[in-house]
Amino acid sequence: MPSYSDRLAALRTRLAQEGFDGFVVPLTDEHMSEYVGGYAQRLAWLTGFQGSAGTAVVLAGEAAMFTDGRYTLQVREQVDGADWSFCQVPQESIARWLAGHAPQGGRIGYDPWLHTRTWVEQTAAALAPRGGALVPVASNPIDALWADRPQPSDARLAVQPDTLAGRSAADKRAEIADWLRAEGADALVLSALDSIAWAFNVRGTDVTHTPVALSYALVAEDGTAELFVAPDKVGDDVRRHLGNAVRIRDKAEFASALRSLAGKRVAVDPERAVAAIFDALDSGGATLLTVRDPVVLAKAIKNPAEIAGHQAAQARDGAALVRFLKWFEETAPAGKLTELDVAERLHAFRAETGVLKDLSFETISATGAHAASPHYNVTDESNAPILPGQLFLIDSGGQYADGTTDITRVMPVTEPTSEMRDRFTRVLKGHIAVATAIFADGTTGAQIDAFARRPLWEAGLDFAHGTGHGIGAYLSVHEGPQRIAQPTYPGGGPLEPLRAGMLLSNEPGYYKAGEYGIRIENLMLVVEHTPAGGDATMLAFETTSFVPIERRLIEPALLTSQERAWLDAYHAETLRRAGPLLDADTRAWLEEKCAPFG
Repeated sequence: MPSYSDRLAALRTRLAQEGFDGFVVPLTDEHMSEYVGGYAQRLAWLTGFQGSAGTAVVLAGEAAMFTDGRYTLQVREQVDGADWSFCQVPQESIARWLAGHAPQGGRIGYDPWLHTRTWVEQTAAALAPRGGALVPVASNPIDALWADRPQPSDARLAVQPDTLAGRSAADKRAEIADWLRAEGADALVLSALDSIAWAFNVRGTDVTHTPVALSYALVAEDGTAELFVAPDKVGDDVRRHLGNAVRIRDKAEFASALRSLAGKRVAVDPERAVAAIFDALDSGGATLLTVRDPVVLAKAIKNPAEIAGHQAAQARDGAALVRFLKWFEETAPAGKLTELDVAERLHAFRAETGVLKDLSFETISATGAHAASPHYNVTDESNAPILPGQLFLIDSGGQYADGTTDITRVMPVTEPTSEMRDRFTRVLKGHIAVATAIFADGTTGAQIDAFARRPLWEAGLDFAHGTGHGIGAYLSVHEGPQRIAQPTYPGGGPLEPLRAGMLLSNEPGYYKAGEYGIRIENLMLVVEHTPAGGDATMLAFETTSFVPIERRLIEPALLTSQERAWLDAYHAETLRRAGPLLDADTRAWLEEKCAPFG
């Protein structure tokens, strides 16, 4: 097995043979997915980095890793600093770095199936003053070097029943057709995997922890569609479900199908469709309408069936978490558990529900200093013992047919320090400020984000990630376009106005490098709300996750009476929802955890 240094050297040799002075390696797939199948883990193969967002740039004499603030510590632990320099986005960008580091007149290669056209245009413009060129490769050079590269999944698609989806696939396609006619377009390209899964009411297992299938789709203005997927992945049940209005075509035919759309006005999403899709449409003579995929917003606003399913999934998942927290509190002080032990035990509690499909992401099981890396990924090599005096953070979620969950809790292994209680309580205060926010229609998550930070800012503290992300209905654990964040944080840019029916996380945190990390995460539903005496309908958040918040970490003197009232009400509702799903011993434990603070 070649070392990571050997892999980097082999890539440089191959690039030189092919006439390239550099190459860009993003962590994504041909669908611009956040989480990707094993076959697309090129960045991990090249560098050893196990995070979920990052890009590498390789030149003949130097190489750089680009990650955001969530991975500042992790990237340095997993990637050899002797081979790589480390750059943090958005402070530094790949385009700016190449403008300053690429050789004069250099040819920098990129895979057009792994980058957006906007990225290509911006990076090419940055190279131009140096006489450099950004050049598409015919095939990804890493694939030629990666001897044991996994094959894409051959798992079959599954039908998502209308009872859970809330709408038929035919109804969704009809709505897309209406949108196309309104836009004056003949067809829509769907390349985002969760958009396809939602629009066709199908799910898959091609991407770990995300129930989607590797596919593309073209939807016509008459509501008919073509679904491009490996034929062997489609059984008779899915064919019956899709009906005669959907033609199944081999995924390998997708590019040629795009080139056959001469004279057609084709809608394509510049954020979610890769450059190769635009290139194929251009070469075929189509007229491009660059607009956001209309499924994105429709999918984000949950219908009553999706909301009911989410609530049911949250209830059973919450009960599993309660069992886990009791087990952890009783077991961890002995000092015999490791991070992997705990992640596996939580998985087992979820599996005991009998309906768990998968985790919704790789569990962040982090003790002590590891928790100071917000997206720490425990491996066999990093697996640490959980010791007395530490704080333990676990961020995890489940995939159920009726909903997707995501929750973070922090537990002291023994008695926490006064500083830990202070920081935890400030994070809790920010969490409560978001949970209780009432806001006008048109408000974005950027306006809500400061609510979470104020208690930390008042003490000269902050955290380097967004406060909340959208979440899917048995789909992606990170779903756009809704989020709660400052525009400069990962996924930056204009933020979407929040709308009733959207689901988001509420997860402020605090991280002390080398010592501990804190994050409190629940999920919330945006609902309509008219305050007493008001004359306008406003929006508010309705918390949907109910798992006790560790009272040993709370400094009561820092809480206002309103914050205590929220906490007491939250714990009373936790007991009401989870209690009936627990055995008597666990329920008694929960009653103590949910006792009023007042």
